[in-house]
Amino acid sequence: MAKENDREFLEYVVKALVDNPKDVTIDRKVDEMGVLLSLKVHADDMGQIVGKGGSTARSIRNLVRIIGLKNHARVNLKIEEPEGGKREPKESSEEKGDLENLNL
Repeated sequence: MAKENDREFLEYVVKALVDNPKDVTIDRKVDEMGVLLSLKVHADDMGQIVGKGGSTARSIRNLVRIIGLKNHARVNLKIEEPEGGKREPKESSEEKGDLENLNL
């Protein structure tokens, strides 16, 4: 059986950070490119996982990669945005330009 230390470590870290640990799910896929861990959390916990400017997510990714190196595997982390997330869609550059051209 393949080692799942990376998955167990990620689960431990994420559940310690979030307010809804029951809603944490991690899918682990192995292919020729390495290991892909897909993380899903409750919509209210996304801010805690991503952190200010993405710093928490970056740190978690680095830790997971280090665990992978210890086990001679390339490990990547994908944080999946939950349904009903609070993220607002970005304005396209055309829309932004149109709004700036209005003289009100």
